[in-house]
Amino acid sequence: MSATTSAKAAKAPKAPKAAKATNQVARRRIADIVVHLFLAVLAALWVLPIIWIVAESFNANPAPYTTTFFPTDYSLDNYIKLFTERNVLNFPRMFANTFIVAVFTMIISVFFVLSVSYALSRLRFSFRKPYMNLALILGMFPGIMAVVAIYFILKEMGLTQGWTTNIALIIVYSAGTGMGFYVMKGFMDTIPISLDEAAILDGCSQWQVFTKIILPISKPMIVYQAIVGFLTPWLDFVLAKAIARTQENYTVSLGLWLMLEKEYIHSWFARFAAGAVCVAIPIAILFIVMQRFYQSSMEGSVKG
Repeated sequence: MSATTSAKAAKAPKAPKAAKATNQVARRRIADIVVHLFLAVLAALWVLPIIWIVAESFNANPAPYTTTFFPTDYSLDNYIKLFTERNVLNFPRMFANTFIVAVFTMIISVFFVLSVSYALSRLRFSFRKPYMNLALILGMFPGIMAVVAIYFILKEMGLTQGWTTNIALIIVYSAGTGMGFYVMKGFMDTIPISLDEAAILDGCSQWQVFTKIILPISKPMIVYQAIVGFLTPWLDFVLAKAIARTQENYTVSLGLWLMLEKEYIHSWFARFAAGAVCVAIPIAILFIVMQRFYQSSMEGSVKG
């Protein structure tokens, strides 16, 4: 009898523990449900404008005001007219201008940032720290403060008329990219200096260390800088508006802005949506092509 009683007494404390564990599981499930519902609402709020702009780009009614949220009649005319009717707004030329400027800016900015970052990360010279402090201070001021001065400098150089406007935009977007070296330099600082020393002991020059060791390891940051260098001119409005004075020199951001002017909006609003979709396509392709380079590249540098 006493043995049975003691056995029951030993089992008794386990019941509250089991109930406590069950309550913890229930609370965890409720928290997961709440979090997933919250994330689902945020995802819907993020995706809905994208779905709407894509649907609006196929709207057969070009007017901006409709009685329904989504179009009722769909057509490909907006895309066709956007690239074929060039007598009012020459969107294909604007698209080509922007693409040329973005590609050259991307290439130049990657070269500038890599050069400055490697020099500041691996080399030691007298003006190194003052330069980094100066770059940090200048980076605190918004670039829009220099727009007027930049325009008059380019005007005196004769780069604000005709095809030279593209050269002016490339110069402006590329010139200051070397000042944005902090992210790349911070990444290079994490690369062990022993790799450089081992390569030099094996007979490598500084250029070989840079190309065979630093560049393969820095591939994710190179991709990041390439994307930033491409997106800056692709999406910029302020500098392009100040420098490009005629439609033949406009970029896509200026073209889309012009489509919303009061004299164009009633017949160009649906084509504005189509243009917005076309502007997003190169960005999506760039991310799809570049994303595989985001993985760690240490293994590739060792093989190189």
